[in-house]
Amino acid sequence: GRVCDLGGMSGSEELRKAYEERLAAVQGKERTRYPSLGGAPGELNVDADDLYDEASLAGQGFEAASDLGFPGGPPFTRGVQPNMYRGRLWTMRQYAGFGTAEESNRRYHYLLDQGQTGLSVAFDLPTQLGRDSDHPLSQGEVGRVGIAIDSLDDMRRLFAGLPLDRISTSMTINSTAAMLLALYIAVAEEQGVPREALRGTIQNDVLKEYIARGTYIYPPRPSLRLIRDIFAFAERELPKFNTISISGYHMREAGCTAVQEVAFTLANGAEYVAAAQRAGLDVNRFGQRLSFFFNGHNNLIEEVAKFRAARRMWSELMGQRFGATNDRARALRFHCQTAGMTLQAQQPMVNVVRVALQAAAAVLGGCQSLHTNSYDEALGLPTEEAVTLALRTQQVIAHESGLGDFVDPMGGSYAVETLTSRIERDARRYMSKIDDLGGMVQAIEQGY
Repeated sequence: GRVCDLGGMSGSEELRKAYEERLAAVQGKERTRYPSLGGAPGELNVDADDLYDEASLAGQGFEAASDLGFPGGPPFTRGVQPNMYRGRLWTMRQYAGFGTAEESNRRYHYLLDQGQTGLSVAFDLPTQLGRDSDHPLSQGEVGRVGIAIDSLDDMRRLFAGLPLDRISTSMTINSTAAMLLALYIAVAEEQGVPREALRGTIQNDVLKEYIARGTYIYPPRPSLRLIRDIFAFAERELPKFNTISISGYHMREAGCTAVQEVAFTLANGAEYVAAAQRAGLDVNRFGQRLSFFFNGHNNLIEEVAKFRAARRMWSELMGQRFGATNDRARALRFHCQTAGMTLQAQQPMVNVVRVALQAAAAVLGGCQSLHTNSYDEALGLPTEEAVTLALRTQQVIAHESGLGDFVDPMGGSYAVETLTSRIERDARRYMSKIDDLGGMVQAIEQGY
């Protein structure tokens, strides 16, 4: 570049010095801000840098060829498909579950009529914990946070008239995932849909239950055996079904940072892969059916970087630690739900704006499916009007914003690339600590 005769100072150095002088002159007049970025262990509420530029990337050791690659191939930083939404939009999957199977079935039919492209089923707490509705411990909880399923007949009524051969179904179920999956297969086969044609996901991620939710039944190690057995069964019987949705969402809702969400989610994932390999399963086969579930939070730039960092880290983990050679087995595919904890009961219509920004971050970050919260969910189950607007939010992003026309549109941004690398660096520090404890199961057993 141009070199000025200023004692050897280059033009770029002169410009930087002038910028820093201007910055120093205004910093004392800045508005009150509340830094909120995640950081390394011991670091909370980290502030953004004053400026992101080439020096920021150099400080992270950024190498475009190895850190970015190209979409559709390792390390998948830029997305899991070469053409992303130019080829196919994300699945619009609104999470729903009312007290009875009939009420929920009506909502599913309504959402599909409004353009939803996949189902997402919420179960009540007794169902999640393996209790019948008439069990004494179920009192007061039946049908409160989702559907009560006690029998095959309940499952029949839940999916009555729904085209299970043409849509995918996500079921948020963990400790009792094997039972609910069996009921789903039975209902589908009664409808004439062969099990090998079924598409969908069971959450089946029990480790995060010990960390954030609490709907576990058995200790961690026997629970891992159940999860591993589902992997083996699905590999033979359900070739199109995702056998797990490794979830950071609930940990983020419980208060962790973006960095911790990535670290703890991938550490849980590593435990599931290791358990499957110990049982003799082929990582290049079962690895293709692993999926993930992340939170879409308020800081748009950090969230985009978070999704990109998670993909890069998982690709390397699967390749280097577990020996995966199949690209699809190394690709982190994820569902995103906007952040329930950010919804406010006061001025609930403002939640529409929050949800729209969070959904945009998920799309900019390359999600494979998305749930947008309804504006009234801080008050109760969403009304038909509210859930329709939530779905319309996705449809406007998909068809009117232009975001789907670009592959990794924020790739190359100094801020996004720097944060992607920082999140990776800091998440690795958490994961190193977990490895030192013997892995996530031993960390949980030790109360980490």
